[in-house]
Amino acid sequence: MRAHRIDRPADLDVVRDSYDRVADNYAHMVLSTGIGDIRRHPWQKASIDAFADSVGGLGPVLDVGCGPGTVTGYLAERGLDVSGVDLSPRMIENARRLHPGCRFSVASATELDLAEASLGGVLGWWSLFNLPRAVLPQVLALFAHALKPGGHFITATHVGDVDAVRTEAYGGVPVRWTTHKWRPEELVALIEEAGLRPVAELRLPGEEWSGPGVVVMAERPA
Repeated sequence: MRAHRIDRPADLDVVRDSYDRVADNYAHMVLSTGIGDIRRHPWQKASIDAFADSVGGLGPVLDVGCGPGTVTGYLAERGLDVSGVDLSPRMIENARRLHPGCRFSVASATELDLAEASLGGVLGWWSLFNLPRAVLPQVLALFAHALKPGGHFITATHVGDVDAVRTEAYGGVPVRWTTHKWRPEELVALIEEAGLRPVAELRLPGEEWSGPGVVVMAERPA
């Protein structure tokens, strides 16, 4: 039995199918345009670099919602013991193709069985916004449980007051998912309630292809 019971999102299967449909287009977009590749976005890359510096030597790192493995591969190049998981089997197929030296598996953030104090770091990098509002706190509590004292969590997500229902994405592919948007102070409060101590916050302005966002890094107190 898992240490933390997490409610299964009602739309999990629909979201999985949607990401399966867009996985190939998304992977191609990252490779061809740099959108979604932290190497092309200096401040996001700096956030990931700070995370990597903070968790180096603390143990395994888990990239939750890794998509085609872009950040997983980058952290592996930096020498971290990192693996990735994603809800979408097709995303994982792309990740394994693009980053054959990394470890990937199919799993939802709500299905993970993580032992206490087993991880040096956890990422939820632009990957937790599909979780229903009642479910995200449960997932954050699991991450806090899984981190070693001194281990770090980093997340990036969309900022706003109104959720958005997507019906097409990445080249007009039909999809169905909800982007749950958070005010930065709301997200930070949830992270604190999960038992983590926020250590950094970065506000990101809206861009041509995306609205405003926020990056938050937090640690499990020693």
